[in-house]
Amino acid sequence: MRSHTSKLGLLLVSPAIILLAIFFLTPALLTGVFSFTNMSSSTGISGGAWVITPNLLRELSDDGISPATIEALRDESYSVDEGSLAAARAAGVAAEFADEIASKLSGQRFASDSEFMSALKTLRTRPRRVRDLKLAMEPFTRSVLNIRFETEAAARLAIEQVVPDIDAGELERIVERSYTGWKWTSENYSKLFSSPETLRIVFNTVFYVAMTLAFNVLVGLFLAITTFYLPRRTGGFFSLIWLLPRITPVVLYAIMWKWFTWDDGFVAALAGQLGLPSFNYMKGSVPSAWTIVILVNGFIGASFGMILFSGALRAIPVQQLWASEVDGATRWQQVRHIILPQLRWPILFVTSYQTLSLLTSYQEIWLTTNGGPGNTTAVWALEAFRTALFNYSGSLQYGLGAAMALVLVAVGMVLSIIYLRLFRFDELVSKPKIEF
Repeated sequence: MRSHTSKLGLLLVSPAIILLAIFFLTPALLTGVFSFTNMSSSTGISGGAWVITPNLLRELSDDGISPATIEALRDESYSVDEGSLAAARAAGVAAEFADEIASKLSGQRFASDSEFMSALKTLRTRPRRVRDLKLAMEPFTRSVLNIRFETEAAARLAIEQVVPDIDAGELERIVERSYTGWKWTSENYSKLFSSPETLRIVFNTVFYVAMTLAFNVLVGLFLAITTFYLPRRTGGFFSLIWLLPRITPVVLYAIMWKWFTWDDGFVAALAGQLGLPSFNYMKGSVPSAWTIVILVNGFIGASFGMILFSGALRAIPVQQLWASEVDGATRWQQVRHIILPQLRWPILFVTSYQTLSLLTSYQEIWLTTNGGPGNTTAVWALEAFRTALFNYSGSLQYGLGAAMALVLVAVGMVLSIIYLRLFRFDELVSKPKIEF
């Protein structure tokens, strides 16, 4: 009977397990895989080719590649040989003209297009239009600059043709650096742990999470307790008002805060009337920007905590409060000795949930300060989002962004374990010591 029950239970939860694997485990696994690559908007995610660009030549020159090799790779010359003649015929150059080139110019090399064109103009069967003549010259071009080679062998052969006496070490470095596709690498983590920007972002994230979390839990708890002692209808009305930040669409909520705090908003106008500095409080200074960021996220989290705490308060046997009042307990003594001990589990849940939520939240900051002024309110999640998915330059680094996201997941898991131990989760889920 027990075996049948276990199989039935497994069958019932199997859809949830499959969905969990598809929508949670697979993205997490892919994030881990991407974090060990240098995938970016320039490399793509499906592979690449070998291309030598002028920028790459400058980088190679700075890296010690010999000037002669750099100059040879930069030069564009024209060569008449069997390969170029075959390419010309395949490109549609008239057979009679190709035969005359083969008979009179075969084996010759021209250092510039003007020199090659002058030689072609001496031929009797040449095209009469300059445009056709230039098109006929293209198959004879010997250059590797800005040409896309689909295979490493093709790129290596082209470089050796342009620089016949190239050093083997230089050839390997040029081929490696010219590859535009993604590679496996651990440089993302090296960059994260060595960049001075990392420490600043970590400090911002810790400050943001700690201050906003304190606001969420304390204000949520205060609202729940104060409305608990109000008449039920009055308390329900105030609870409904505090739900507005939670139920308002985040874009509209951000716009409301902009109207409230920008140069011509309510706060600036009020400050002007009071003789205080009137400026854009959302981005005008670092302290005011942090205050706005914490309040914007704090009110949303406080309404969430208030809902959970209010429900937990209603579950406390009212006889305990009545008995305490008979014994002469004050409201504060009721809160301290009756209510707070019985809210330990809701406080654990709200603290854990809000910590993980704040660690990964960025949308409110992105829509309000966008990490400004400067980059002073940028947190880890916002930086990962801008690195991997959106920034003004369009240079997206998928691998580095994935590494940042994976670090965030690891931090969240560690914090979850710490919270469970701190709040003694095993005692909360253990059997009650008093049996009814």
